Amino acid sequence: MNGMEAAAHPVLLFDGVCNLCSGSVQFIIERDPEARFRFASLQSEVGQRYLDELGVDRRVVDSVILIEGNRWHGESDAVLRIARILGGPWRALAVFRLIPRPVRDWLYRLVARHRYRWFGKKESCWLPTPELRGRFLG
Repeated sequence: MNGMEAAAHPVLLFDGVCNLCSGSVQFIIERDPEARFRFASLQSEVGQRYLDELGVDRRVVDSVILIEGNRWHGESDAVLRIARILGGPWRALAVFRLIPRPVRDWLYRLVARHRYRWFGKKESCWLPTPELRGRFLG
């Protein structure tokens, strides 16, 4: 998959060794029959290149980033944008936009900070099945 093709789709960068993050990717795949999303782990060469091109501070963002075109969303905004793109009943999560972003992001960071302890960590990044490989960049 080349960069032009990937730019036509939202790209989700995720922590490939985090069980919660990998599980979230699988959750999204199951609810995205149109295959709109593309994925790359933050640890991958492709993920690192995206972070560099977008000027993302790796010390601040280490769990999930959603890229749409040349814009990126992190923390709770990324989660709410993903729900919006998934559509259907997931759009109802937009109600959480009523909560001020600092509060939403504080809750997001709380879970992100404890994600390995609460959900576990893999020794290596999750690898997609051959059928899903085309949705993963790199």
